[in-house]
Amino acid sequence: MRRMGFERPTEHYDERIETIDEQLCALVKQRKEMSNNNPGFPANERISTWAKEYQFDEAFLNVLFGHLFTEDLYGPVVEPKEFLKNIPVLRSFEKDDLFCMVTFVKQYANASVVSLTIDRDASEDIQGEFVQHDFFELSVEDQKGTDYTCRSDGGGGSGGHMAYSYIVSPSLPDDLSMVTFLFKKEKAPFGSKVAPFEFVITVE
Repeated sequence: MRRMGFERPTEHYDERIETIDEQLCALVKQRKEMSNNNPGFPANERISTWAKEYQFDEAFLNVLFGHLFTEDLYGPVVEPKEFLKNIPVLRSFEKDDLFCMVTFVKQYANASVVSLTIDRDASEDIQGEFVQHDFFELSVEDQKGTDYTCRSDGGGGSGGHMAYSYIVSPSLPDDLSMVTFLFKKEKAPFGSKVAPFEFVITVE
């Protein structure tokens, strides 16, 4: 899934605020470094206090800090190129009514695409009622200590079945027995509240 390009909303820019805007960028960088890139999210009381003190709407500040919270989603994008082959995995994790499986990995010259399916018991779902699905982040480790970058490439489904794909770069080794897949349900889309949960899938 290709990221859409950004279109500047207006040609107008007040050059007098350029220094302030640069300072904002510097402060965001300082914020990341001071928090080890794990800043969390300000409490509602702080948001309310800052909104009154600096004359902002609370909703605006929530959106602002929401974007800062998920800033890692906007890292450099690697698009898979030159398809090589599919590697079947078929390794799973099960807890209660949740069944998670890495089905296969698509190998490309510059990246890999990991496919994950999640199935749950949907017999108690009410027809027409919205069901909040889980969102998982992927991280990958191997025995060589390779620094892998992982990003979600979207997903979808219906009922009790969901399918997700993740782009991993650089490419994973063909021998996946060297690799560990860690899925974490932590950073949900802004506004969602989920309990932390993670699972590991290895290929033996």
